[in-house]
Amino acid sequence: MPNWKRCSGGPSTKSVKDQTAATTRVKPVGGPADRFLDAIAERRSVYALTRKSSIPNERVVEIVQHAVLHTPTSFNSQSNRAVVLFGENHMRLWGIVAKSLKKILPPEQFEGTVGKVRSFQAGYLTILYFIDTKVVKELEEQYKTYAENFVPWAQQSSGMLQSNVWVALEKEGLGASLQHYSNLIEVEVKKVYNIPQEWSLISQQPVGVPAEGWKAPEKDFKPLEETVKVFH
Repeated sequence: MPNWKRCSGGPSTKSVKDQTAATTRVKPVGGPADRFLDAIAERRSVYALTRKSSIPNERVVEIVQHAVLHTPTSFNSQSNRAVVLFGENHMRLWGIVAKSLKKILPPEQFEGTVGKVRSFQAGYLTILYFIDTKVVKELEEQYKTYAENFVPWAQQSSGMLQSNVWVALEKEGLGASLQHYSNLIEVEVKKVYNIPQEWSLISQQPVGVPAEGWKAPEKDFKPLEETVKVFH
């Protein structure tokens, strides 16, 4: 059964908030965007998931819908698509992944890999991210000067959508990661969930309350002098 109580003191990605904010604050200037910046810094890939949610299903759907509506797309083309899977639909998705891997991997390698898939299945829900290729093709035909750019622009927008949802879910006490089995499962996923053929599967995001005791691993950062250049 889902746990609708918002996490406060229980397992959550927020357990590393103070540590993360302290280690990633560039300099103590501060401003109205700090809460947003801290949320970005707190986001982590969580693989130890439980079949619990800190929020109602309706809230998850609201977050995904809001992010789809407001994530920018080139020419406001609105090429992003998302599918939210709860319950048996979530479980079935990772069963499809396991079945697809079993077809291509030798037994000994499959046994080592399927455990990871089961850890995703142990979560509460999965979000599938797609790009509507029909929209992209229409843009290519309408704006031929930019035709070669619309595919990468759509992919960039999808990345922004995935990040927006991920950060929002983290703020609600949920853990998540991004997985990429699309080339193995896309045909079966479209068949099982009645997905339009024009939708191209980009990634899969298993979500759930982090397991008790989970802690975010330390991250190493390259020197900002190497990664950001500033000209005044």
